[in-house]
Amino acid sequence: MRIMKTILKTISPLLILLTINLITINLAAQDPPPPPPGHGTGGNVPGGGAPIAGGIGILLALGAAYGGKKVYDYVSADRPE
Repeated sequence: MRIMKTILKTISPLLILLTINLITINLAAQDPPPPPPGHGTGGNVPGGGAPIAGGIGILLALGAAYGGKKVYDYVSADRPE
């Protein structure tokens, strides 16, 4: 009986998350609405103006910090000689 409760406590949140995920995928899979009249007559640029450089900089900084910690842990570890 105790094992069953543990299994239910583990599986229940997973099933809820899976259900939410499937609902959001189905909502995102719908066709977008048609563009408003006159759309595209201005200076629309393919790809838009997404600022990619800021995200890449953050990822590089996080990767450098993670690598630095790994090196620090390796150097400061007690190893038998």
